[in-house]
Amino acid sequence: MKKLKSKGNKIAVVVGLFTAIMHAMWALLVALGLGQTFMDWILPLHFIDSLYSVMPFSFLTALFLIVVAFVSGYLATLLFIALWKAMKIK
Repeated sequence: MKKLKSKGNKIAVVVGLFTAIMHAMWALLVALGLGQTFMDWILPLHFIDSLYSVMPFSFLTALFLIVVAFVSGYLATLLFIALWKAMKIK
């Protein structure tokens, strides 16, 4: 049982890191002044007309974004694992 908990925690950390890295890449685009250009390119590919504009880069906001992304990815994965176990899916 302990091994299963450890494996679940490792999976949650990996997903948390993945989401944090993806958001760090977004923050880097904004820091480089490319955030609006990226949004103007990617949103129409999803048939979305943007009503939003990218705000100026803030290091503290970027750091908070990355931390929140990690915690959210980690917790969402733990919830997924708990639901998976509750349903006894193999």
